[in-house]
Amino acid sequence: MRPASSSDLAQIGEIYTHYVTTGTATFELTPPDEAEWMRRFASVMDADLPFLVAELDGRVAGYAYCTRWKSRPAYRQTVEDSVYLAPWAAGRSIGGTLLDELLVRCAGAGVREVIAVIAATGTHAASLALHRGRGFVDAGVLTSVGFKHGQWLDTHLLQRSLR
Repeated sequence: MRPASSSDLAQIGEIYTHYVTTGTATFELTPPDEAEWMRRFASVMDADLPFLVAELDGRVAGYAYCTRWKSRPAYRQTVEDSVYLAPWAAGRSIGGTLLDELLVRCAGAGVREVIAVIAATGTHAASLALHRGRGFVDAGVLTSVGFKHGQWLDTHLLQRSLR
């Protein structure tokens, strides 16, 4: 576990591309290119928020980061988390380790509230369990807010207070 660097972005992009193209863990339809990953990484760094990677055998096994929940100043202490694992790394407790460290670093960065937005499909039970197991509580469900792979999708909103 360590802070991400720009040299990790190619492997991070590969992990994320899997989720963009094969499932509904993200509502993006087209994988971001290298320039977009650089922009996203810089945005997280400029906001003094954490962006972490977990390595196994010299490869990025997963990553986690936070972004501002909304751009308006009143939301400045609220973030949305993202946690993704390489498919080959699933089931090794890496997601929990990443999320635990992300929450510690968020608290250190002055974050008060962390929001998780998780697609409400049966395939995302592990993401819900991961967050609920770390003190996130259900904050609501948004119905039919995304359309991907020929289906309308709901999202679960979960929230964790750090103070």
